Amino acid sequence: MLHHERLRPPSHDYPADEWNVVEKAFHPEFLAQLETMLALGNGYLGMRGCPEEGGPNAENGTFINGFYEERPIIYGEEAYGFAKTGQTICNVTDSKIIKLFVDDEPFWLPNAHLLNYDRRLNMKSGTLDREILWETPSGKQVSITSRRLVSFVNRHVAAISYCVTVLNAHAFVVISSETKTNECSTRGNEDDPRLARAFPGRVLHLRASYSKDRRVVLCHATEKSRFTVACATDNALESSCPYSYKAAHTGDFGQVAFTIEARPGCSIQLTKYLVYHTSQTASSEELCGRAEWTMDRVVSQGFQKLLASQEQYMNDFWRRSDVRIKDIREDRTKRSTIEIQQAIRFNLFHILQASARAEDTGVPAKGLTGQAYEGHYFWDTEIYVLPFLTYTSPRIARNLLVFRYKMLPQARARAKELGHRGAMFPWRTISGEEASAYYAAGTAQYHINADIMYALRKYVQATGDESFLRDYGAEMLVETARLWVDLGFYSEAKRGKFCINGVTGPDEYNAVVNNNAYTNLMARENLRYAAQVVEFLRETEPDAYNALVHKTALEPSEVTAWIRAAENMYVPYDEKLEIIPQDDNFLDREPWDFRNTPRDRYPLLLFYHPLNIYRKRVIKQADVVLAMFLLGDAFPPKMKKRNFNFYDPLTTGDSSLSSCVEAIIAAQTGDMDKAIRYGMAALLMDLADVGGNVKDGCHIASMGGTWMMLTYGFGGMRDSDGMLSFWPRRAPEENAILRFPLIYRGQMLEIEIGLDRVEYALREGERLVIRHEMEEVELTRENPLAVRPVSRGRTI
Repeated sequence: MLHHERLRPPSHDYPADEWNVVEKAFHPEFLAQLETMLALGNGYLGMRGCPEEGGPNAENGTFINGFYEERPIIYGEEAYGFAKTGQTICNVTDSKIIKLFVDDEPFWLPNAHLLNYDRRLNMKSGTLDREILWETPSGKQVSITSRRLVSFVNRHVAAISYCVTVLNAHAFVVISSETKTNECSTRGNEDDPRLARAFPGRVLHLRASYSKDRRVVLCHATEKSRFTVACATDNALESSCPYSYKAAHTGDFGQVAFTIEARPGCSIQLTKYLVYHTSQTASSEELCGRAEWTMDRVVSQGFQKLLASQEQYMNDFWRRSDVRIKDIREDRTKRSTIEIQQAIRFNLFHILQASARAEDTGVPAKGLTGQAYEGHYFWDTEIYVLPFLTYTSPRIARNLLVFRYKMLPQARARAKELGHRGAMFPWRTISGEEASAYYAAGTAQYHINADIMYALRKYVQATGDESFLRDYGAEMLVETARLWVDLGFYSEAKRGKFCINGVTGPDEYNAVVNNNAYTNLMARENLRYAAQVVEFLRETEPDAYNALVHKTALEPSEVTAWIRAAENMYVPYDEKLEIIPQDDNFLDREPWDFRNTPRDRYPLLLFYHPLNIYRKRVIKQADVVLAMFLLGDAFPPKMKKRNFNFYDPLTTGDSSLSSCVEAIIAAQTGDMDKAIRYGMAALLMDLADVGGNVKDGCHIASMGGTWMMLTYGFGGMRDSDGMLSFWPRRAPEENAILRFPLIYRGQMLEIEIGLDRVEYALREGERLVIRHEMEEVELTRENPLAVRPVSRGRTI
């Protein structure tokens, strides 16, 4: 059920385009949304889509993944085991400022007379491009073109190409390239718990500041977390017009100002190079040196080489990742199909920007497009983002799983603090330490352990990367399995079944419950897989098994206990309704009064006390429905349909993570109208601002969910048994075909689903065996193509 209106800007100024998000006019009322939508990043460094001229802006954000400041969490009433330290991603030094003055008249968008305006997120090239024709009050026409990139190839590097041409007159032009560190680099909002908490004072403290020739270097550090950031900028100006320049700097500010005698039609080309380096251990002197080494290399290469490497990277990304919708009719300009294609690429591009170079870090809930959720990493990554990365960019998926492994020491310590054996991964974190101050909807979400192990299993099955399992995964599986056995118990009231009490599932509107169905089902999967892996290593790799025993002090009796708990796991079931209740008491709660809840009172968490919500039968986020998707083989088709029909009217849509999952289950149960409705809501979550909060950052997990919706939902993909199988439905648009690639075991498969047939093509590799419905299909280099009919309307 959706309760939100779409808030998409007017189409004539934001036209649909398959490869670009286009802005054809400056609308101050959409400033914040566009800053998010047009943001650039590479997983390490992110910049919101603010104008180069230093404003106007809603949140002029520049973020580095994992760069945060700490603060003590203050409770009105303390209790044992509460999280102690808050962590918030910092808004670091802003290096992208380029101010323009023509005859001393500043170019400022709100006041400028614009004869032409075109700004676009170029998803094919990985750049933010802008073309402006400005007429000054004296009638001089000034062409301003810019191209900004955050490099995927050079992790620490961004660059801006900024070209000014006075078309019809002589003029005196000043271009001021500036770098600025804000005194207070975190904005907060106490009314919305999803936003970052504001720090009361200065966050970044000066360590070094200097300039030489056209280069400026500023270095600052946080006080509590002891992170240091060095930001270096360098500037190259090319023009046949006479010019001079002057550099200056203070502790928080650097400037290189070019004064040019502009001639009509003579271009003035400024290239600004931006470099960021961060560390918790290096001295400021060393970090500044690293920034300058990187800068020397980048300047010697020039902007065109940076751009060429960016375009090559993007070509390879789209080759592996592009999901295409193609209208088969003669009218190939049908707007709806173009809008769908634009939305698909927009979502996939932002996932790339959030994850590509996230090395030794995770993926923040908002990527690097805003400070909402404080830059924290959640279970969102493993369940919603990793499937896309596993099947398109497995190296990135591996990096993210290794990052989770590096949290294992803190996860062990957290489990011990909570009185458990094994490991308890943090609900929300940057450093690896639990940073959720509200335990009921945070720490109580034990399912995060099983979510990470679920993603680990999918990654290993899809890639065959048994070395990861041996070196990292097995140890994680042992420690998470230990926690489940320690947390649960065999209940006489449940006829000896293994029960898990006092937990919160994915649905945060039902907190600290007994036997949350999602948690129990995922814990069962975790226990089973841990036992399988340990037994596999014992039988086939005795050295790896012995190393695992040494690292974890594993006893054979533990594996037996895991198997017993999994086999006896309690899963709630209501005989009368023939559904799986979300938890033991879910059906005992009074239904929420949806009829008398105004649309402007959603999301409920902003307008109702948690206790008022916890007492009612209402759902923030798909819970049992999510379990039916992740563990599809555990649910017969009729049970899926009954559960979906029961839970759909109770789900508010307050979470951006619901629509994509509901679309998948709707497709699997044959309700294609709902599949398309929910699928479009997921696709347009950010482009149409469905939740009304895009200004705070992109919904990265929902974006990952759109890929799952297209491949698992409309594409009918299944991978639960380690083999790819497909039960295709159709494209989310009439008279269209759906096409997408997958990387499986190092080979590339492409699937094309038409109106009445599906094609499987082996694009790269030697031999791949898949299933089409119940039929086994073999693809080889000699016979790379297979065509099969599509069955319609079947529940699967």
